[in-house]
Amino acid sequence: MKNVISLKDLEQMVRNGQSLNNLPADSILTPSAREFLQDREMNPVASAAVAAAVPTGKPTPPSKPLTSKSPKAELDAFFASPYAHSLKEQICEMGHRLWKRAYVDGNGGNMAIRVGEDIAICTPTLVSKGSLKPEDMCLVDFEGNQLCGTKKRTSEILMHLQMMKRQPKAVATCHCHPPYATAFAVAGIAPPTCMLPEYEVFCSVGVAPYRTPGSSDMGKLVAELTDQYNTILMANHGVVTWSHNNIEEAYWRMEIIEAYCRTIVVAGQLGKPINTFTGPQMKELLNIKQSLGFVDPRFSMKECELCDSGEWRPGATGAVPTNESQGVGFDADAEKAVQAITEQILKQMKT
Repeated sequence: MKNVISLKDLEQMVRNGQSLNNLPADSILTPSAREFLQDREMNPVASAAVAAAVPTGKPTPPSKPLTSKSPKAELDAFFASPYAHSLKEQICEMGHRLWKRAYVDGNGGNMAIRVGEDIAICTPTLVSKGSLKPEDMCLVDFEGNQLCGTKKRTSEILMHLQMMKRQPKAVATCHCHPPYATAFAVAGIAPPTCMLPEYEVFCSVGVAPYRTPGSSDMGKLVAELTDQYNTILMANHGVVTWSHNNIEEAYWRMEIIEAYCRTIVVAGQLGKPINTFTGPQMKELLNIKQSLGFVDPRFSMKECELCDSGEWRPGATGAVPTNESQGVGFDADAEKAVQAITEQILKQMKT
């Protein structure tokens, strides 16, 4: 029986340092595998890059910056390189964490990592984040066109790309639906501030109006907030974060905002006033935040302006109005009249 060799097989051979020149003569190549080999033959530079892609310690990024205009063979070589593979593995690891924490359901959630001036590796569509594999990943340009990968890229990639266009510091983005944080997104309000230091240092939260997921309008509204916020609640949808360091930091923000939202909701049910930071205490945390290179619109505020909790108040509830709350009292005469009419109707039904 003849061997069938796929693009995935060739990429694995490259990662293992095997030569692609010694394939069995009777092998059957899939169309994508044949195209991969043909591109290598057409471009000696890319061929050399692929042949040299042998794991040696920690994978390093390509010496020559790539763009969407780079030759197809060079993009393929990069996408199959140990460095790209390490980024794919990081995305998979974050996806598994999101799924285990129930921050995603079905095939929800998506992530992206910037790998060039206008290209990014991203998750595929219709794949659970709990079962992501490196070979599932896609390479796209900043217009959303897919350049590499056998599975179709996420339908929400435009939002991630618009964030990266607007915010040059953003190298990684993460979107999912953590329940408590998403509850604030459904209510359309940002969580109150000045309660937990981790939240204040690592997250700065804005709220974007609802637009259809995957639309350019949604991406535009989210991207406009990235200058001041690294954690954005998407009204009636979920949360998206970005990091100027790596995809894990973007994921950390999901853990932090979800834990924070859950904590303050529970604290608000204890029937006691919630303690908050003083202005000077909050200023100290913001100084730490600024030193780490994070964004926050409060950096220029005065101490007395820092701890405004916005629209949400701990312990607040939404109750259905009663007659008493509407100023309508009990009318005894009206009640007797209703009772008398009811008795007459029942009497007539028996006769």
